[in-house]
Amino acid sequence: QYHHWNRLWFVPDHLQNRNETLKGFPHCGGLHQSPINIVTRKVHVTNNLPPLIFIGYTDITNITVENKGHSAHFALPPSVRLTGGALPGYYRAAQFHFHWGGKGRPGSEHTIDGERFPMELHIVHIKEPYSSLAEAQHDMAVCVSLELFFFYFSLSPGSTTVIPNFRLSDIIPPASDLHHYYRYVGSMTTPGCEHAVAWTVFHRTLSISSRQLDAIVKQCRFWTGLPMTDIYRPTQPLDDRIVYSTNSGTAPKSVIHLWNSFFLAVLLTSALTQ
Repeated sequence: QYHHWNRLWFVPDHLQNRNETLKGFPHCGGLHQSPINIVTRKVHVTNNLPPLIFIGYTDITNITVENKGHSAHFALPPSVRLTGGALPGYYRAAQFHFHWGGKGRPGSEHTIDGERFPMELHIVHIKEPYSSLAEAQHDMAVCVSLELFFFYFSLSPGSTTVIPNFRLSDIIPPASDLHHYYRYVGSMTTPGCEHAVAWTVFHRTLSISSRQLDAIVKQCRFWTGLPMTDIYRPTQPLDDRIVYSTNSGTAPKSVIHLWNSFFLAVLLTSALTQ
């Protein structure tokens, strides 16, 4: 059995560890990698994580989606920005993409108390005034990963399409729930696994039905033509890191026996290379 993250690089699950570094991507076998399992009873509660401020998330716009052959990427306009949350400055949105499992199999990258969720969404922001992840490599960029979205489109590998009248606020929790989150420092979850990524995992989860999730999976395919399933990286060791939390809320609702599914909301800020 190969997870998609490993399948792309031909590394089986039982060999995926820091001593089996992927050729050309030395960071992927290093310390402080993502995703992780968040153990809620071990998080450090702090008053130093203020609310996030989302700018342009309620704007209606057209977005372009492209099947990269390993995931579908949705390009976002620069008017969508983020600040607050103890982040230094403003960050413009670049793109978002999803991670999922397969029919009846969860596929979030992060887990909460050992439980994996059906889907996870990463919304990538880059710190202003940088125009690319490469330019931001010595500074902080930001990515938001949420677990709610349902869309109807059919994409063969390499193809693109435009989704009209899109509003990013429709795929994030209500504003009142954006104040409550976990924060830790990690990495990107795909090669080259760049470090200095500050992830934010929202306490609030949102729901999607198994029928809706199955419809999404059926409409995306790998470069090989096979259905695009299990597109997530396994959780990595916590090492010496600390996971912080705002002083509110409880852990996301259990989904192990509840496949009318829930989504975990995650945010990350990073110094990235590409």
